[in-house]
Amino acid sequence: MTTSGGKSPLVRIEGVTKRFGEVTAVDGVSLHIDEGEFFALLGPSGCGKTTLMRMLAGFEAPDGGRILLNGQDMAGLPPHQRPTSMMFQSYALFPHLSVEQNIAFGLARQGWARAAIGPRVEEMLSLVRLEGLNRRKPSQLSGGQAQRVALARALAPGPRILLLDEPLAALDRKLREETQLELRALQRRLGVTFLVVTHDQDEAMVMADRIAVMRAGTIAQVGPPKAVYERPASRYVAEFLGEANLFEHGAGWRLVRPEKMSISPVPSPGALQGDVAEVAYFGDRTRYIVEVDGKALLVSRANVGGPLPFQAGDAAWVTYAPEAAVDLAS
Repeated sequence: MTTSGGKSPLVRIEGVTKRFGEVTAVDGVSLHIDEGEFFALLGPSGCGKTTLMRMLAGFEAPDGGRILLNGQDMAGLPPHQRPTSMMFQSYALFPHLSVEQNIAFGLARQGWARAAIGPRVEEMLSLVRLEGLNRRKPSQLSGGQAQRVALARALAPGPRILLLDEPLAALDRKLREETQLELRALQRRLGVTFLVVTHDQDEAMVMADRIAVMRAGTIAQVGPPKAVYERPASRYVAEFLGEANLFEHGAGWRLVRPEKMSISPVPSPGALQGDVAEVAYFGDRTRYIVEVDGKALLVSRANVGGPLPFQAGDAAWVTYAPEAAVDLAS
C-alpha cells in the first residue's frame, strides 16, 4: 500500500478484529496513517475507536488481522518496545512527583543518560510553554497546565507516532478550543504523526488532516474533514458530523446542511412554507428552526449586518440551491 504521494504509510491496519467475549469491539478494520499526518478516529462511545488505538499502542492484542508500523508487524511487541507514546484521557500524572520528574520518568525507564534527561525536560517544558513550573506537583496545576505536562511527557521520548485518547475532554470549552489550535500548530512544527481519538466532531474537524468516522466497530468513511462533511457517504456520517436536514429522496435521502439553507419572510418559487419555532443567537450566526409540515428544518445564517427580524411564530419560507443538496444511498 502506498499513499497518494507514492510513499509507504507509517501505520497500516489490515483487517483487524478485536472481541471481548461475545462483543466485537473492532470488526475487520483496515486503514492507513501517513508519516507526519494528524489523523482522527471519530465516533460515539462504544464504536471501537479507543480499542483500535490501544491495539496500536500494544495494550490490547488483535484477534485477527495485522498492525504494521513502519513496515514492521507489531504482533507480540510490548508497548515499551514500540515507537509510540500515549497521552491518556486522565493524563495519568504521578501525584507525588514534580512536573519535571513526571516528564523525566519515561526517559529514565528507557535508559536515557542522566546528563541528557535534564536538557530534554527543559526542552519539553519550553515546547509546551511551562517554563518555571518544574517543581510544582500535579495538585498545584490547572487543568490546562496538567494537560500540557502530560503532552510533554508523551513527546519527550521522541515517538514516531503520538496517540492521544480524548486529550481535551477535561478542559472547559474556551480552553479546549484554544488547545485544539495549539496542538495542531505543535504537530506541524514537530512533524510527528498524531493519532487522536475523540467523540467531538469540532475537535476532529479543526485538528485532523484526515478523519475516520467509526460506527459499531467498523469504518463508515475516511477522508479530509471538508470532504467527509461536504460529501458524507451515508446518513449516519451526515448526522454524526455536523447538523443535517434530511429529506426522503427515492430509496435514500437528500442532505442539505443548515448553512446552505436560505430563510425569507416572503415567498419565492420553490420555497417551503413554514413557521419559525425557535431563534437562537450565537453572535456570529443565528440558527432558526422552522416547522414545515411537521418537520423541523434547521437554517444557520451568518449575522452579516445583524440577524433577520424573525420571532417564534412568524411565517417563513426556506429553500436551497440544487447544488447544495447531496443525495445519500443510505
